[in-house]
Amino acid sequence: MKRLLLFGTHLVALLLGFALGVYVLPILIAPNALSGAEIASLMGPAQWTGQFRRDLKDSDALHWGEGRVSVGPKSISLVGKLAPGPDYKLYLSPAFVETEADFRRLKESMVRVGDVKTFDNFLLVVPQGVDPSQYNTVIVWCESFGQFITAAKYK
Repeated sequence: MKRLLLFGTHLVALLLGFALGVYVLPILIAPNALSGAEIASLMGPAQWTGQFRRDLKDSDALHWGEGRVSVGPKSISLVGKLAPGPDYKLYLSPAFVETEADFRRLKESMVRVGDVKTFDNFLLVVPQGVDPSQYNTVIVWCESFGQFITAAKYK
């Protein structure tokens, strides 16, 4: 009985440590975030804007975003915050989504812009050949865990 109890407590500690590591590691290795002024100077003119909000259907205490998203022909930026997590990707979608099921259903019609490596403010360059005017929504998705983080309709 004592061995079973020790095994159980060690297993719980191991799982808790792993979960904490998955959450904390991205924070520790994240590059320094750009300031709002740096983003404004690097972004150039934004043709569209949108808002990341915490109250989306599949956003929760661990998966959320808030702030102003700016979309231009050559770059996309956020002045705001994202819940920390691993392996965030930014997608452009032709339709607004706010659930994991909708994301998976429409993923083939989306284009991946790039990796989101900071959780306070970011600026991503739009890949050559991608036209943001052909889409209307920016989505942050956790690729590793298949988790919807947030979305903003920009036009």
